[in-house]
Amino acid sequence: MKSFVLAAVIALAPAAALAQSATERTGVNTLLGVAPSTADFVRKAATSDLFEIAAGELAIERADPATREFAEQMVRDHERTSSELKQLVENRAADVVVPTEMTEDQKETLATLQGLRGKDFSDRYHSDQVKAHADAVDLFQRYGEKVEQTAIQSWAANTLPTLRHHLEMAKELNR
Repeated sequence: MKSFVLAAVIALAPAAALAQSATERTGVNTLLGVAPSTADFVRKAATSDLFEIAAGELAIERADPATREFAEQMVRDHERTSSELKQLVENRAADVVVPTEMTEDQKETLATLQGLRGKDFSDRYHSDQVKAHADAVDLFQRYGEKVEQTAIQSWAANTLPTLRHHLEMAKELNR
């Protein structure tokens, strides 16, 4: 696995400006602990919020009371962070765009959830939440470690503790 990552880094190094999105999208940056570009960070943070809101709304309709309470908080918190991120991007240069749709993988995960009921739904929602929040913590942490100091980076650093709390809450759902 390490040789694959090393080979990917060597192959992509000459085209660093173009490779950032490809390496972020494929998970190579996560494996290497490389900070995402601002555009990649905004894209992933925004699509994560869209997924959290949609999955949370579904859980509010279908889940047990404890999961429903968690989902209500996820919807509230991710609607807030989505709004904050949009505001930050609007105040920045036009080179960053906030997506308005989830990724195809997120749409597929949501479609799977839509087909489930009862315990099957809750179990899958719980595991999806742990994964989504672990990914978000990693993303926000890597972006927060960039050398540059921007309003978006400060926002990411300030949002990270909430995401860590969400991750712990999601893990508790499985107990």
